[in-house]
Amino acid sequence: MTSIQDILATMRRNPKGVSFNDLCKVCDHFFGENRQTSGSHRIYKTPWQGDPRVNIQNDKGMAKAYQVRQVLKAIERLTAGGGDVEEQDNVTK
Repeated sequence: MTSIQDILATMRRNPKGVSFNDLCKVCDHFFGENRQTSGSHRIYKTPWQGDPRVNIQNDKGMAKAYQVRQVLKAIERLTAGGGDVEEQDNVTK
């Protein structure tokens, strides 16, 4: 089983080469369960005002590169309060 740290490293190195399932694991870890149960998109709530969601979709088993970059940016914002990614275990749950 691939760890969250390994998936994040892959996401940073190659946003085009991330599987949708791996992106879902990362989003579940940082943002909790998705809010939408039907349709082609998975939507995750974020704890800040403004655009309080992360939206991802499956593209033939792969994550879309621009959505991977958006998830990375949201994780950076989430963890900017201090500590590293390991310490942010299920922050919003």
